[in-house]
Parts: sequence; C-alpha cells; structure tokens
Amino acid sequence: MFDRLLEFDRSITLALNGSDSIVMDKLMMIVTSTIVWIPMGLFLLYIIYRYKGLKTTILVFGGIMLCVFFADMVAAGIIKPLVGRLRPSNEPMLIDKIDLVNNYRGGWYGFFSCHAANTMSVAVFLSLLLHRWSIALLLVLWSLLNCWSRLYLGVHYMGDILVGLMWGAIVGWSIYMIMRRSIGSMQEISVRPANTAILITFAVIVVMVPILAT
Repeated sequence: MFDRLLEFDRSITLALNGSDSIVMDKLMMIVTSTIVWIPMGLFLLYIIYRYKGLKTTILVFGGIMLCVFFADMVAAGIIKPLVGRLRPSNEPMLIDKIDLVNNYRGGWYGFFSCHAANTMSVAVFLSLLLHRWSIALLLVLWSLLNCWSRLYLGVHYMGDILVGLMWGAIVGWSIYMIMRRSIGSMQEISVRPANTAILITFAVIVVMVPILAT
C-alpha cells in the first residue's frame, strides 16, 4: 500500500515537472526565488502602518517572522534530516525522467517543503488578521504558485508539498491565535490597496519573464 502511494506521488510529480518552454522555465525560477516577493511584503506592511501605526506593524512583522521560523525550523531543522527523503532532483531512479532547469537541484532532502510551509503559514496568518476573502484568496494563490514552482523545477514531490501546506496552515493559525489580542482588529484597513500590491507583484513578474527569456 505504501509503495503504491509512493509510486502515485512520483507519477503526479513527473506529470507536473518541467516543460519545453524557456519562458516557463524563467517564470518558475523567478517565482521560486524568495527575494522577488519582498516588495509585496513590504507594501502590505506599509498599508498596515498607514492604518494601524508603528506598534501594530511591528507586531504583524513579528508574527510573520514567527510563522516562517516555526514552519522552517520543523521542516528544515527536524523533519528533513530525520526522514531523509531525497528530492526528485537528487533521486538516482529518476535521473533520466526529471526535467531540471539550469541544473537547479535545491538541497539534498525534500520532505517536507519549506517553501510550502513558509508561504502557507504567512498566507493563513495574514488572511486571518486582515479578514478579507479577496486578500485571503490572493495570498493562498501566492502560496500555491510557489508550490507549483517547486514541482515544476523537480525539487519536491507532491507529497512534500501537501504536508508542507498542512504544517504551514497549522503554524499560521497558531501564531494568529496567540497574537490576535495583541494586534487587535484590522477591519478598518482598506482591501483595495492590499489587493493591488499583490496583483502588481504578479503583473511585474509576468512582464519580466519574456524580457529575461530573450
């Protein structure tokens, strides 16, 4: 039963891995980079600062850092070395099947995905704080886009991603429950600039891809 599950996991991963498109290769390498999303995060923090002031902004930033810390610490510091599951990009039996981009392989072990855990923890934390369905949708899409990039690049199995998403959601919800009274209500924050910040980031990435691919 477990062997069948692993084979199913490999099959889904290979189906979602790679393409013959240089543009898609460039897009996924950009999406998977943490640094490209920093402006979006800074703009969201600026919006919170405008409406709620410095103290609340610092608390929100601290909550985000706690989300990433606990999501990443468990994934990278405990589970990956403990389980020791090779990434698809490092798996000898998949060496002729996996499609790599610029020979990018990630680290040695892949279970479970830090990208999935980190992004989903932040998405859940901010979604619960801001309490707007449109922001929540965009933040979850941002997390899933990051997850897709990891599958596309062949550095994670689908199982790595799913477990990472579940752990990230637990971490984000937990940090929110701990900090919600300290941070207070975010109801007065306008949804439009927050959504605009996320959508502009998506648009800039899409525009950058064809330029970099030439």
